This record gives sequence, C-alpha cells and structure tokens, in this order.
Amino acid sequence: MESLPLPGAVLVVAFAVIGIVRGWDVRLVLLAAAGVIGAMSGDLRPIVRAFFDTFSGEKFVTPICTAMGFAYVLKHTGCDAQLVNLLVGPVRRVRFLMVPGVVLAGFVVNIPVVSQSSTAVCLGTVVVPLMRSAGFSPLTIGSSLLLGASVGGELLNPSAVELLAVKAKTGADLRTLSWGYIPPLVFPVLVVSTLLLWWLCRRNVETAAETPPPVAVRVNVLQALVPLVPLLLLFLSGPPLEWFKVPPEWVALPSQEGVAGSRLIGLAMLIGVGVAAVAVPRKAGGCMRAFFDGAGYAFANVISLIVVAQCFGAALKGVGLADALGRFIAANPDALEPLAATVPFLFALVCGSGIASSQSLYPFFYDPAVAVGEDPNAVGGLVSVGSAIGRTLSPVSAVALMCGTLAGAKATDLSKRLAIPLVAGLTVTVSIHLLRQWLR
Repeated sequence: MESLPLPGAVLVVAFAVIGIVRGWDVRLVLLAAAGVIGAMSGDLRPIVRAFFDTFSGEKFVTPICTAMGFAYVLKHTGCDAQLVNLLVGPVRRVRFLMVPGVVLAGFVVNIPVVSQSSTAVCLGTVVVPLMRSAGFSPLTIGSSLLLGASVGGELLNPSAVELLAVKAKTGADLRTLSWGYIPPLVFPVLVVSTLLLWWLCRRNVETAAETPPPVAVRVNVLQALVPLVPLLLLFLSGPPLEWFKVPPEWVALPSQEGVAGSRLIGLAMLIGVGVAAVAVPRKAGGCMRAFFDGAGYAFANVISLIVVAQCFGAALKGVGLADALGRFIAANPDALEPLAATVPFLFALVCGSGIASSQSLYPFFYDPAVAVGEDPNAVGGLVSVGSAIGRTLSPVSAVALMCGTLAGAKATDLSKRLAIPLVAGLTVTVSIHLLRQWLR
C-alpha cells in the first residue's frame, strides 16, 4: 500500500509541534500525530504493536519503576535531604562558591534520584532559603537549581530512561553505557555550562534583600549515604570490577535472559529500600507504600511518555523518515554526530521531555551509525545528552516550571539565562567527541 509522502508526515509533525508549544499534553499530541500518520499511510499495525510492546515491556518498566520507587522511599525517610545537606554544607559559608556548589550538588543528587523534578524539590528546600539569605536573586537561584537538577546527572545511573532506548537497539549493558560512554559527553557540558552560568551571574548582578540564614541541619552521614547504595552495588558487581556476581537464577529463569540486566537494576533498588528502612527505623513501616507510590508515579508519568514516543517513532519510520535520514548521513557522514546531538536537543526543547526525545529519535540514528562505521552506543550517548540539554533549556519542561516556582522566577527567564551556557556546553561536547574520533 502506498505510504504517506514524507512531506505530509512533516506537516503533521509541524502541527504536533504547534500543539505542544500551545501547551497541549505531550502524550496526547504525540499519540494523535502517530495515529494520523499511520492512518494516512494505511498501516496502523506498527503503531499498535509499538504501544503494547512498550506498555508491557519489562526492559522499561522494571528499572524505571523501581528506581522511582526508591526515590520515593528516599523522600519518605529523608535520606535524600540528608544527602543534600551533606553536599551543600561546604558552601554554606562561602558565598563566592554557591552557584557552582549548588549546580554540582544538584548533579550529584540527580544520579540516584533519577527524577529531575524530585531532585529540584529536594535540593530547593535547602538551597533556596540558603541562597536567599546570601542575597542572590530569584533568577540566579532558579537557574543554578535548574542546571544542577537537569543537565544530565541521571545519565550516570544505569536505570536512566534515555539509555534504555540505546540498549533496546544495541543490546549493550546499561552499566557500560552509563559509566563508559556518558562521562566523556556529560562532564564537558557540566563544566562549561557551570562556568559560564557562574560568570553570567557575576556579570549580571541581581541581588535580593538578604534574609536570615536557615538553621544548619546536623547531617546523619549514614542516612546521607543510603541514596548511593544501589549505584555502589551495580558498580561493584559490573565490569570492570566484578567484585561479586549475582546468581542469574535470583533475577531470571534461563528463558528470561533478555531481561536479567533490567531486573538486576531493580534488585539493587530493592536492596536500597531495605537499607533505607534499616537506616531510618521510625519510617520503616511506610517504606513499601512509598516504593509502590513511586512505581505508580513512574508508570503514569514516565512509562506513558515512552509508550507514545515509541508509537510516534514507529509512525515516522513507516513513512520513510529513517530511510531519508540514513541516505543523508551516508552522503554526509560527518553530519552524523552533530545531528545526533542537535536534533534531539531541538525536539526536547520544544516538547520539554528528554524521554520523548531520546526514545523516539535514537532509532533513526542507529542504522545510519552502523552504515558509516560509527559506534551506535556513542551515538546513543550524544542523543541522550542532547535530549537532557534540550529538556533543561525548555521553558515548558516540568523541572523548569518547578525550579521557577521554588525560586520565584519565570521559567522563560531561567531558559534565557541558561541558553548561552547550555548551547556552549553542547557545542564543546560535540567538538571534543569529533576530535576524539578524528584522532583515532
């Protein structure tokens, strides 16, 4: 059956972008766009299959829902706040270092607490009154909070949603992706964007009236270390250390080998829940309720985005967009890495979701990467980092709106303040990656 011409699909996508910009629900817009494209092409079957395959896909549901459940347990027990106080403590009395200190603290907290909005709330309750007491403006406070909570710390967690799209295509171990491919891409963004934001905040001085400093909280170091337990377990059990091995029969039967890696992440999160209950015994009774509340939140707000993103990607693939992109990259191989970073960046900037961007767009770069001899895992890292930066810069993202609310600033103003730092960070990262490829 004759497919919908590619220009027609582009027109539908344009209308979808307009709808997202006007504030319509991203899930509704992407699923409706996928349905329209599929109906006009005469084949809705790939879209329906993508919906149910993803809706019930254990490779997505298990790591994401258990990670969010663990995040809710950390909030319930207060261990996340203890980690924040531990990290922020050194900069409490050094005003000069507050902006980079807050960014770095947010980045670290976002590694175990994979939700950007949750990271912002957890961090904001401590650093907003702290920075206000030091006389910083709402714009400086909000932009520092947003950059730290959203620039990409979660990509260093093997349960990061963005990396699951890469694993689904390449079969790579999530720990290898998170700790092997992501650091060389995300750390340059973190350093460049933090330094530029620091400079801009000092150059454009907007001070607010100083308020009494918040009372310093005594940190329980044991509780502060609880958020890092699952990451430590995964790090020690995976390559290259492999200090211990989890017997496969603990997480999967021989016939279920394909989901063993996802279940191992889930097991690490469950152990973290147990450690949190032991570390804060007075809160132990509510830990499992908090865990399942978090898992339910993840399914409703994260898995749902992945489902519609996969449907949207299947629809675009059905009209030949992947083939067109592949032909263009085959003719212009040097454009692969810049496109892999900038296209997801722009899509996430519009829709406010790094998940929707990475999940729907990475499959379009996989085949072209293989065709021109590039490592598809490295390309997946660029897609993931580009999506994270686009989400951070988007004034309609949940984390930007949350940071604006916490700091008392407009999300659009936060985006304007972060535009130069984030674009510069993405440019430097892509340039370094291209230079490394050229030196090889």
